[in-house]
Amino acid sequence: MVLPKEKVTVDAPIISQQELSPQVYELVVAAPEVAGRAKAGQFVQLRILNSSCLLRRPVGIAAVDKEKGTVAFIYRVVGKGTKALSELEAGDTINVLGPLGHGFDTTAKRPLIVGGGMGLSPVLFYAAAMQGKADVLMGGKTCGELFWQDLFAGKVQDIFCTTDDGSLGTKGFTTTLLPELLEKKDYDLIVACGPEIMMKGIAKIAKEHGVRCQVSLEKRMGCGLWACLSCSIDTTDGRRKKVCKDGPVFAAEEVFA
Repeated sequence: MVLPKEKVTVDAPIISQQELSPQVYELVVAAPEVAGRAKAGQFVQLRILNSSCLLRRPVGIAAVDKEKGTVAFIYRVVGKGTKALSELEAGDTINVLGPLGHGFDTTAKRPLIVGGGMGLSPVLFYAAAMQGKADVLMGGKTCGELFWQDLFAGKVQDIFCTTDDGSLGTKGFTTTLLPELLEKKDYDLIVACGPEIMMKGIAKIAKEHGVRCQVSLEKRMGCGLWACLSCSIDTTDGRRKKVCKDGPVFAAEEVFA
């Protein structure tokens, strides 16, 4: 398949790899071609060279530095592929295909970012792109899962936290605190990424308050180039769409009734 002109595939040297939290890693690679094209909300497909893992792994872009030509990814070890990824070291090389998909709307004047778990990774890039205009509402089971606060500090105005056990911020879920924030603040867009049940709840509350909402979906992807159909989804108008091509960012009403 011939790649569209806005996408590239490159063998990228690894600049650094560090464990941010148990089983959560940040991988930084030198890929100026990808960094120069990337938009907040897009993803790449990573292929580990000289590995038994045949399929690429889709990973959201967490940060870019266009001056240095670097791209950062934050991921959790959940299986064989991500385990192999975590064992790579600075100086190794990985193949990067991207950037892929459509990103978030960066024209909003006062957006609210809502993220849960590893869904906070792609919205970290969005926070940086909005240059301090956004707030972030993040949720986790315990305070230990919200190490993300340090990563968002300096990129957003306010950080709001919820935890299932009440060990940090408001006890409950992001949907527990969201209505209060929407009543107090004049947000013109919500961007959300995380567990699907969370995003459905966010979308419902956003609709009730008349605030536009975008969600980033995660699906298994074989190719990332809309050929294998493995990431096809049903939309609310009855049409089938591909997360890799038509997403991963969708208007909430397009995917959640």
